[in-house]
Amino acid sequence: MTRTEIESKLKDVIVSSLDLEDLTAADIQTDVPLFGEGLGLDSIDALELGMAVKKAFGVTFSSDAAENKKIFYSVKTLADYVEKLNR
Repeated sequence: MTRTEIESKLKDVIVSSLDLEDLTAADIQTDVPLFGEGLGLDSIDALELGMAVKKAFGVTFSSDAAENKKIFYSVKTLADYVEKLNR
C-alpha cells in the first residue's frame, strides 16, 4: 500500500467509524490536528478511532498515553505509524 493509499484509507476510516456526517474524507487535511482545535475529536472518538484503525490496518497501539497522543495527532502521524509497522 502506498503512502497516499494509507492516508486516503485513514481518512475514510475516520469518517465512517466516527459517523462524521458533515465531513467527507476529502475534507480532512493530512496535517491538521485530529483533536481539539483541528478536527475537533474527543477522547471517546480516540477510542473508537483506535479500534477502527486496528481493524483496518492490523496495527496495535501502546498503553502509553503520551506516545498515542503523538501517533493520533493527525492523519500524517497516523500514516507514519501504520507505514512503519507495515514495512
